[in-house]
Amino acid sequence: MNRFLLIIGLAVFGCGEKNTMPTPVAPSNLSVTAVVATDNSGNVQFTATANNAESFDFDFGNGIFQNSVTGKLTYRYPASGTYSVNVIAKNSAGQMSKNLSVTVTVVQSMIWSDEFSAPGAPDPSKWGYDIGAGGWGNNESQYYTNRLENAVVSNGTLKIIARKESFSGSNFTSARLLSRNKFSFKYGKIEVSAKLPVGVGTWPAIWMLGDNFPTAGWPACGEIDIMEHKGSDPNRIHASVHYTGFSGGNAVTATTLIQQASSSFHLYACEWSPQSIKFFVDGNLYHTVANAGSLPFNQSFFILLNQAMGGNFGGAIDPNFSSATFEVDYVRVYQ
Repeated sequence: MNRFLLIIGLAVFGCGEKNTMPTPVAPSNLSVTAVVATDNSGNVQFTATANNAESFDFDFGNGIFQNSVTGKLTYRYPASGTYSVNVIAKNSAGQMSKNLSVTVTVVQSMIWSDEFSAPGAPDPSKWGYDIGAGGWGNNESQYYTNRLENAVVSNGTLKIIARKESFSGSNFTSARLLSRNKFSFKYGKIEVSAKLPVGVGTWPAIWMLGDNFPTAGWPACGEIDIMEHKGSDPNRIHASVHYTGFSGGNAVTATTLIQQASSSFHLYACEWSPQSIKFFVDGNLYHTVANAGSLPFNQSFFILLNQAMGGNFGGAIDPNFSSATFEVDYVRVYQ
C-alpha cells in the first residue's frame, strides 16, 4: 500500500514538472521613432520596438487610434499641427507607454471643383437635383425644379433663381443642387465664392449632408451648414452643425456680420478635420465646433446649394417679391 502511494506521488510530481510554464515578463525598453515625410503629405512613419511586446497601440494625438503587431505603420495626418503621440507596448503580463511630439505640415491640393465655365444647365456629372415642394419639413414655400429658369450657368457663374409663380401647387419656384452619388469627401476644406440674393423671405444656403443620409436619416447623418442667410436680416451670415439632439432651432450655431453680402462676392469656407469643424468668411474664422469619434462628422459628406423661400428659417416673404438670384462663382474642395 505504501509503495503504491509513493508511485502515485512521484507520478503527480513528475507531471507538475513537465507542465510548468515560464512566468510572463512585461514589456520593457520601449523605443519609438517617427519619420515625417518631406513632401508635406502629412505621412508619418512610426516604428516602435520593445522587449517582450506582443502588440503596440498608437494614439496619434488627434482622436485616432490604431494597433500594430509589428510596431511599424504609416499614418497620414489630415491637417498641419503638432501632435502628442502616445504608444503603448503590451502583452498579457503588463504594458508600458511612451510619448513623443510630432510636427507635420500638410499642403492641401484641390481634389474637386466646379468653376461654372460652361453655359447652360449645371454639369450633370457633378450635380443632381432635389425636386419637390415644402422643403422636406422646413415649411418652405417654393417648389424645387430642374429647369433652366431656376438653375443656369451663364457668364462664368451658377445662378439659382427663385421666382414668384404658380407651379405644381406652390407659389414660388427655385432649385436645390446636390453632389450626392457624384462627389463626396471626408475631411478637408471647401470654399465657395458667392453673392447672396436680395429680398425678404429669401434663404440661400451652402451646406453638406452625410453620405448615410438615405439610411440613417436626418439629423443622425449629420449636417454642416457653411453659409445660411435670411433676406430679412441682410449681411448676417450663419454657420451651424446639426446632429442627433441638435436639430431644427437647436443647432450648434454662430453668426457674423459682413458688408455687401448681396452686391459683392464673398468667400465662404469650412475646414473639417477629426478634431474640429471651422467656419470662415473671407478668411476670417468666426465659428469652431469640436469634432469627436462619437459624432457623425467622421464620414464622407456631399455638397448642396439651394435657395429656399420662407419656411422655418426664412420667415415671412415680402408680398412684392418677384425674383432673386443666388450667384455662385465657384466651389472648390481641398485635401
